[in-house]
Amino acid sequence: MGINLQHATLYNKHLIKHHFKILKALQYPSGLFAASNKNVTTGYDKSWLRDNFYECLAFIVAGDWETVEKTYIALLNIFIKHEYKIDAAIKRKPQAKYEYIHARFHPETFDEFWEDWGNMQNDSIGAVLFMVGELEGTLKKSVLKTDDHYRIVNKLVLYLNSLEYWRDTDNGVWEENEEVHASSVGACLAGLKSVRKIEGIDVPEHMIFEGEKTLNILLPRESEKKFVDLALLSLIFPYQIVNEKQRDEILENVEYHLVRKKGVIRYKNDYYYNKNPDGVSEEAEWCFGFSWLAIIYENLGNSKKAAYYVSKMVETDTDEGIPELYFSNTEKHNENTPLGWSESMFIIALYNFHKKYSKEEKNPFLKALGFK
Repeated sequence: MGINLQHATLYNKHLIKHHFKILKALQYPSGLFAASNKNVTTGYDKSWLRDNFYECLAFIVAGDWETVEKTYIALLNIFIKHEYKIDAAIKRKPQAKYEYIHARFHPETFDEFWEDWGNMQNDSIGAVLFMVGELEGTLKKSVLKTDDHYRIVNKLVLYLNSLEYWRDTDNGVWEENEEVHASSVGACLAGLKSVRKIEGIDVPEHMIFEGEKTLNILLPRESEKKFVDLALLSLIFPYQIVNEKQRDEILENVEYHLVRKKGVIRYKNDYYYNKNPDGVSEEAEWCFGFSWLAIIYENLGNSKKAAYYVSKMVETDTDEGIPELYFSNTEKHNENTPLGWSESMFIIALYNFHKKYSKEEKNPFLKALGFK
């Protein structure tokens, strides 16, 4: 049976509008987004640097520059507020977790949260730098409005240099084990390559060389202890920092080892929301994994496989939005519903599909993000 293009585009247009409304409701007046519903009891009412990066991607793809600008100026102002910590880290490489730039902040005051957490998350810095560079250098949509903004971006570069991000054992995307993570190194490398296109931002060449060297040694592994990890998909989308061979190996490993019925597990024996008390074989199934794979395959021109993952991701939808995850082999999702990151990736995958079969003009930034 062929695709009814009229029905497909109308259906996806309705879904996109509905989920944009859900995602927009997570934004605070400051411009920052909560990770999930503002009333959840899990702590996901807070704002993560990384989550804001991914949550804002949907608005970038849709060309909502007002929302994008508000969010990125808020992110830059977080760094300016905590500039003293960045200065200290530049002067002397951090020796303790609390000396790193924290990964999550109060969405209205921009204060750090001080409870013990996997705060060493270098990829979140790379993510912000990456999008600042793409907005400024690719689309000419300026978010660097003041001298303070240029100064803080240069200091973030120096911060990553002081950390020696290419061999720094951070907590990674999942805020857990201290290792050198390919997903963290790749995010930083992509961020540095992006911001060096901006006049007035200085990126020492050795930072690029060392990052590429480490990434090529690690891949296709995520780390010394992890052979395959969902976070590796970030190196394909949005960062586009891997070569064709590395890309294909990552996709093959993720699909073979991690894809499940209601989502993609993060890695083998993941304890987070694991049904098995021993943390074995009952890993939680993350919904945005389907959207991630759909986006990547559509970008690669494999519409058949993209359509398969689009159909799988639509099955994860609920009245409240797209959850963070489902418990293994169940129809039960956790409280973090909607997860802002899941909403954004869902919207992008639908948007990509919708634009393919409609005559609406594409946002030029789609090309920069790897869309055909």
